[in-house]
Formats: sequence, structure tokens, C-alpha cells
Amino acid sequence: MTISKEILPAEGGFRRDQERPLAPSEARKVIPLKKPEWLKIRPPAGENYTEIKKLLRDRGLHTVCEEAHCPNVAECWAGGTATFMLGTEVCTRACRFCAIQTARRPPPLDPDEPLKVAEAVSRMNLKYVVLTSVDRDDLADGGAYHFAQTIRELKRLSPGLLVEALVPDFRGDLKAVEAIVDSGLDVYAHNVETIYRLQYRVRDPRAGYHQSLSTLMHAKDYAKSNARSLVTKSSLMLGLGETTEELTQCFQDLRAHEVDVLTLGQYLRPSLNHLPVEKYWSPEEFKRLEVQAVGCGFLYVAAGPMVRSSYKAGEFFIEGIIKRRKSDGI
Repeated sequence: MTISKEILPAEGGFRRDQERPLAPSEARKVIPLKKPEWLKIRPPAGENYTEIKKLLRDRGLHTVCEEAHCPNVAECWAGGTATFMLGTEVCTRACRFCAIQTARRPPPLDPDEPLKVAEAVSRMNLKYVVLTSVDRDDLADGGAYHFAQTIRELKRLSPGLLVEALVPDFRGDLKAVEAIVDSGLDVYAHNVETIYRLQYRVRDPRAGYHQSLSTLMHAKDYAKSNARSLVTKSSLMLGLGETTEELTQCFQDLRAHEVDVLTLGQYLRPSLNHLPVEKYWSPEEFKRLEVQAVGCGFLYVAAGPMVRSSYKAGEFFIEGIIKRRKSDGI
């Protein structure tokens, strides 16, 4: 199985000749690029948005839609899709693109959170829910059991609900991956985030390109060994210095690991302490990349400046399944 033309690092590690991450003081000195017209974002608003936000606050729940400053929060919530963040809003890792808080020892897990999330989703009348979490390297299983229990509660209270789990890499622990697959989810998602060369610059050193790919492959293989069909999914941010050739290699690596669905979106700098934007890819460039990625064999590709890994997740998933069934003559 070909992963990359470059020599891969050890599991979860990095070559020292990969690009060095910018220190916060260096990042602040970089003059920001001017945002193009197509990236103008309206602040979230609307009756549905306000109502859902109050419901979440009353139950002490968090969504990555808010924590990660997603520009599409109101549109997704209105369309029956939401992304819940499990295991507190404090992460043990410090990726250089992410706005989420970090700490060595986040607050303990709330044992009632799985049921709280399931009850909130039932009241919100959602069609598709995405569960994600911060990295919890302080926990022996990385929070996998908590994830799996939440999925089971969701399926119990909302049997027709489609559930996607956008999970961490669990430090490459394949037993944790199996616990997620055994929970009965519909889509197993994990983001490689960027091309191979930029991993060390963009992600926390405990993450890794090969480590991420191996968890995605194991989820697919484990589901097959249990006679289950499972959709796998990953996402890339653009604008961090990647080239078209490097993106092509990444598409091929993901397909070699049987990833079915890919999303491509523009990286937006959360603050001056985060990595600067190296390039704003145009809508036309995103369209060309989408066509190219589809040609690599993905079941479905969503690409655009405002696309995020769980943006309109339900529509992307459902449309992809319909296309596959038509192609199979079902």
C-alpha cells in the first residue's frame, strides 16, 4: 500500500526536517492577507439559532460549531444538523490552527453527558448529528468509551437519526477505534487536517499523518470483519502552504486507506497567535480540486471556501449514498 513518496515517520512521530511551527511571537509578526470578497461572513442569527443555543446552555452542552468559531453555525442548525463536542471544551493538545482551549489536565468527564446530548438531540428534531471531541490524552482510552456510550444513547432515543463520529486519533490505539465502530454509528470520521509535509507545523506533535491514516483504515477493516458497512470520512484545510501536487498525493493516500468521503475548506486564522493564512484558494480552484478528488474514487467530495468537516453533513452523506446506490443499480 503506497502512502507517500516521502519516508514516513514512526507511528505518531515526525521527521525533524519537516517544517518548523511558528512560535506565537513569530505568528503575530506576519502581516495578514486581506480576505477576499467571497469570504465575508454574516454573524449567526435567527429564531432557531437562538432557541437551540439556549437549550444547549441550559443543559451545559457544547458544540464545536461555537467553540471552533464555525462560520456556518446558524445555517447548519436551521437545516437539522449540529456537531456536539464531548468530553469538555478543553483539549490536551495544542494544534496551531485551532481556537479551542488547551490544558494538560482538562476537567473530568460528565457521566451524564451521553444522556444529556441524546435528550437535547431528540428535542432539537435533528436529522443528522455529528459527535466530536477534544483530544483527551489524559484518559486511558482517550475518551472512546464516553463517545461510544453517547452514540448508543442517541440511537436509543432517536432510532432514525444518522450519527457521525468525528473522533481523535486515540494515540493510534486501535482498540479505542473498535469501541467506536461497535457503538453502531453510521460514519467514522477523522481529519488528517493537512498534507504530509505540513503536519509538524500545523498539528500537535502527538498527532501524525500515518497514525491518522491507520485509524481510518482500521475502522473500515474492523467493520468489514463484523459484516458491517461503514462510511469513513476525512477533511483537509487549505491555505497553509500546500501545493496542488501535495494535495493530489494526500487524496491518493486517503483513497489507499479506503476513505469514502472528503471535505476541503479554507483555513481561517482564529487569532494572531495562530498560524497565518498563506493563501486564499478561490471558489474556482476548490471546484477543480473537487473534480480531481472525485476522480480519485471518493464516494463524495465537498469542497469550497466555507466548507467545514461537518458542514451540511447530513446533505453530503445522504447525497453520496444516493449516488452510490444509483451507480450500483440499486
